Amino acid sequence: MIFDTHAHYDDDAFDTDREELLSSLSAAGIGAVVNIGASLSTTANSLALSEKYPWMYAAVGVHPYDIGELTEDGLRWLEEVSRRDKVVAVGEIGLDYHYENIDRDLQKHWFEQQLLLAGRVDKPVVIHTRDAAQDTLDMMKSDAAKGLGGIIHCFPFGAELAREYLNMGYYLGIGGVLTFKNGKKTKEAVAYAPLERIVLETDCPYLAPTPFRGKRNDSTLLKLVVKEVAQIKGVTEEEVERVTWENARRVYRLADGMLF
Repeated sequence: MIFDTHAHYDDDAFDTDREELLSSLSAAGIGAVVNIGASLSTTANSLALSEKYPWMYAAVGVHPYDIGELTEDGLRWLEEVSRRDKVVAVGEIGLDYHYENIDRDLQKHWFEQQLLLAGRVDKPVVIHTRDAAQDTLDMMKSDAAKGLGGIIHCFPFGAELAREYLNMGYYLGIGGVLTFKNGKKTKEAVAYAPLERIVLETDCPYLAPTPFRGKRNDSTLLKLVVKEVAQIKGVTEEEVERVTWENARRVYRLADGMLF
């Protein structure tokens, strides 16, 4: 069975067939999914999905692109809902400097506040980082992030930064980018990291693996990522599924009885 550690099934790309698709995942070998919050509204959506499907869990948080909506009241609400049993992480949170018209100081402020929130509720974090490698690393080494653990989502770096995050106890989130021709750094990170520190993710509906790149992604396509990981690590696909399943359970602190 495959554990998709990072999905966005509340996205409007699934509006026409969401229930049909989600109901078919188990038969396709998908055993568990974490739906990730990226704003206050998508966090609410993720909570609702986690309550509807026994095998689905939620992460709550505000993505760096959406921190303009975040207030102290919003942060208090996030803390309140993050204590629910089916909430397994705070995320996705982090830094994204890809566009020039962003307030980096504001991103850092709310990133820090959400890291501190995760510490208060004792939940791991799901970290988004794009074009902000050094600032992200610095904040993940700060007191605010001390002892949290979690996943570096869509791991975008090579072996050098993989070593930094692995040494800090984080897992690498690996998805469709691994199959891209320009996914050299991700391949390097997968080759370097122990299989026991890799988790699978789609980021669906985004980042569909080759040969479906540019089309809508979903958890069933993780079979292609499994195949690529197996080739790089020199193990069977069954081994990749088994180990990454246990990794996901470990990072999200899910006991056997909590999965179904």
